[in-house]
Amino acid sequence: MLYSFSRGMEVVVLTMQKFLFILLVNLINNYIEEDAMGRGVTVWFTGLSGSGKSTLAEAIAPRLRQMGRKVEVLDGDEVRTNLSKGLGFSKADRDTNIRRIGWVAKLLTRNGVVAITAAISPYKETRAWCRAEIGDFVEVFVDCPLEECEKRDKKGLYAKARAGEIKQFTGIDDPYESPDQAEVVVKTAAETEEESAQKILGRLVELGHLDPKGLKGVN
Repeated sequence: MLYSFSRGMEVVVLTMQKFLFILLVNLINNYIEEDAMGRGVTVWFTGLSGSGKSTLAEAIAPRLRQMGRKVEVLDGDEVRTNLSKGLGFSKADRDTNIRRIGWVAKLLTRNGVVAITAAISPYKETRAWCRAEIGDFVEVFVDCPLEECEKRDKKGLYAKARAGEIKQFTGIDDPYESPDQAEVVVKTAAETEEESAQKILGRLVELGHLDPKGLKGVN
């Protein structure tokens, strides 16, 4: 009688284990299916002032929203005004500013948001720190010649920097360290805004951050 009961319990346990295993597999499959295209990611734009970072960030943000994604744009100028007020442009202050942007992007990303950052972020080491902290990180190098950036400069910042009125200006008397292995490189002096935007969105699809079906009908 005890033997029969024991065998019966073994069958029940095995049945329950099988059921739980199947349930777990289904839950994982559902999670992957729903979350692979809905998990958060940081799209990190980097490049010289005037290269087109903010323009492209604002170009792709509404399209991502059309796809049903939660999106936040962290613009470098706005962050300096609100989050990093009081910081200067020394390397230490620049690093602090970028790390703050990275920290906010990390919080957004882990909560399923597409965080788009558009700051010069000139130093490789600091960008690498942000990449390591965030995890789901797509670096977009907005590659534009300095001469072209100067032509686009409506605020006259480059001219002031060359005249010595502004110190530690990236590209003039402070270095910009170009990425070696950015996931996306857009050349805004040679490409149209639309071509660059499509290149970025296409790469996000390739990397599994966007559903290719969602791009259809998005403009």
